[in-house]
Amino acid sequence: MENVTNKVVLSGFAGADAEVKKISATQKVAKVRLAVNDYYKNASGEEVKNTQWFNLTFWNAKADVAELKIKKGTYLTIEGRLLNNFYEAKDGSKRYTTEIVVMEVSVKEAEVMN
Repeated sequence: MENVTNKVVLSGFAGADAEVKKISATQKVAKVRLAVNDYYKNASGEEVKNTQWFNLTFWNAKADVAELKIKKGTYLTIEGRLLNNFYEAKDGSKRYTTEIVVMEVSVKEAEVMN
């Protein structure tokens, strides 16, 4: 059997302060949206900035780090894994989401952009 890896590494800026919820006495989750900028040249040779947004999920001790250190504009680098989910919307249709469950995070506090 082949070894399959689900690993994502991203660097970018937090779109807002970390949103933290206590799930139980021993579990906590934090959610952050991460903006990652890509640059390319269009057919006219002009440089174009394309911003992509990613949903990050931090659990337990990592949620504590997110709560303390991640504010809007904070520059961070994360390593995690992709997780696909779906839910049923009010109109009965299926909606799909993709998030990144963060395994490692590095926060550069000096680069906070407001």
